Amino acid sequence: MPEDEYGANPQTRPGPPGEPTPRTCLQVARQAALLAATASDAAMTAVCRSRSRNTAHLEAVMHAAHREAVEAEECADRAERYADDPAMPASALVYCARRAVDYAVLAQSAAGVETTAADLRAELQRTLTAGERAERESVRRREEAWQEAAERSATGMDSENRTNKEAVNQHLAERHVAALGWTAGHAQVLEAAETGRLYWRAGRARQAARHGVWSGGRRISRDRTKELFAARFLVAVRQDDGARVLTPSPMGQVALELARLHPAGLHTSDQAAYEARFAKVRRRYKRRDDQKAAARRLPPLNSSAWRLYRRPITLTEQDERAERDATHQWEGEGGYCPAVRAPHTAASPAKTAPAPQTSHTSWESAEQPTLW
Repeated sequence: MPEDEYGANPQTRPGPPGEPTPRTCLQVARQAALLAATASDAAMTAVCRSRSRNTAHLEAVMHAAHREAVEAEECADRAERYADDPAMPASALVYCARRAVDYAVLAQSAAGVETTAADLRAELQRTLTAGERAERESVRRREEAWQEAAERSATGMDSENRTNKEAVNQHLAERHVAALGWTAGHAQVLEAAETGRLYWRAGRARQAARHGVWSGGRRISRDRTKELFAARFLVAVRQDDGARVLTPSPMGQVALELARLHPAGLHTSDQAAYEARFAKVRRRYKRRDDQKAAARRLPPLNSSAWRLYRRPITLTEQDERAERDATHQWEGEGGYCPAVRAPHTAASPAKTAPAPQTSHTSWESAEQPTLW
């Protein structure tokens, strides 16, 4: 057997915590093979001593016990070969020993003798010591820390924002996106507005090539833009040259984020979206024309979805927010104080839009100017 850091005999190498040592595995496997061979010999002896003319049953028992004994012997031999190979993990020896015990139990059962091989299973189930439990817990925590660091590096978010908020938002999206009655084109209009370069001029919607240049650019669906604006998913800001820059409203931004989380909820065509909205507003007591007019309008986002949605915040945003809060607190408490170090301001603070101060109900009731 090759030598290693445990000496000339690799059978002294310890296995993973909770598993028996390789030496124990070899001993159990060889003992199981011996018990299986003994059971096979007992079945053969019974055939030889039988004086009955009809020995077919005893011969079948003998052959069955012999097959299981051969399997047990092969498992024991394989365990010894694995022990000679330093590249083999200790778990391979454990597997061979357990299989040898299983075959020995089957051989004894087939031969009709007491299944003493089952007692060998207890030797392969070792109880962890206090030190091994502590080591296993330490390994688990290191793996969790490594996994968390990898996830943070990939997503830029901590566990709370990466899992809890995303799970809630995903549930909201699956529940409310289909009720918006949107197609993928509606989401694309809002994505264009999200860039800050969507504008309306002379009855046309375009996405400017550059911010501040409100002429030319890529054409955007006029009808979908009007629908989103009428439903208050878009807000307009008039420019000096008469153009109106369109940006997502707070409700529109949340609806867009939910649509991104659950694109399957978007309808495949304008006709399918209209039919879904029509089915939602259909009432027996309403005139047909009134139902059609209601179906042509986009419904607002459900107020509960808007209220419960929480945008995941990155670690960078959390640091910047904490630094701003510390600065504001320091200024509110009187500014500089002797022997107290002033907080450093961020080198390039992120430009974030202030949170809306008005409630969902009051914003909906605000007067919305027309585009056209």
